[in-house]
Amino acid sequence: MKTTATALMKYGKILLTLLVFSIVISGCASYDKIPYFQDLSRANISSEDINNFSLHTIQPLDRVAISVTSLNQDAANVFNNNVPNAGTTSSEPTYGYTVDQNGEVMLPLVGKIKVSGQTTEQLSAQLTQQLATYLSKPNVYVRIVNFRVAVLGDVMRPNVYTSPSERLTITEALSLAGDLNITAKRDDIILVREMDGKRTYVPIDLTSKKLFQSPYFYLKSNDLIFVQPSKLKLQNNDTGYQKAALIISALSLVAITVSLFVYNH
Repeated sequence: MKTTATALMKYGKILLTLLVFSIVISGCASYDKIPYFQDLSRANISSEDINNFSLHTIQPLDRVAISVTSLNQDAANVFNNNVPNAGTTSSEPTYGYTVDQNGEVMLPLVGKIKVSGQTTEQLSAQLTQQLATYLSKPNVYVRIVNFRVAVLGDVMRPNVYTSPSERLTITEALSLAGDLNITAKRDDIILVREMDGKRTYVPIDLTSKKLFQSPYFYLKSNDLIFVQPSKLKLQNNDTGYQKAALIISALSLVAITVSLFVYNH
């Protein structure tokens, strides 16, 4: 009887150790998959040329704001009714000229003009030349006012984010979304880009500094970033399963304790 009791006690200690170990392990992520840019030297300063940035070209359904100045400003103001008053803010701009599905916009006096495929600088130069027929020494400034990207998946704040600039990077967009959660897979991110009638799916790896030289590091308007959750996300969210496992383990310990008590008495 004492031999049986000793064996049960030994088994109980082993089970208790395994239970504590499993609880600790279930709450821990693999650290080697968490840091960003793991192949970037932390010991020395390094630099490299930026040769992967390209200006955004205007696409159908973009909204462009056109600001015109001239020596005869009253005449130029006919083009400026699409520009909001100072201090006006909007997460979804309602001003500007919307580019139609054919890549064209309708402008006062000028009529329909093709704008898709051009950068804002190219369109500014084109309009400056065209408006010289109607205005004295016109100066034209064009910008895209609905430049936006969507970030979803395992991030702190999934949402659609607008940018006042045409220069927005993947890291900046993820920062707007509050960064990746600890359970996110940093080497399994997908960038979805629609441009020129084509949809492209791009794998992104945040654990490598090669991202900075990727042609997709700089985002285009309407890009979608999806952050894949790891299995740990499911484990953390599956509280019912975890509670059930803990209850079963606790009942096992109770049964062992009762058995020890019976055998010793």
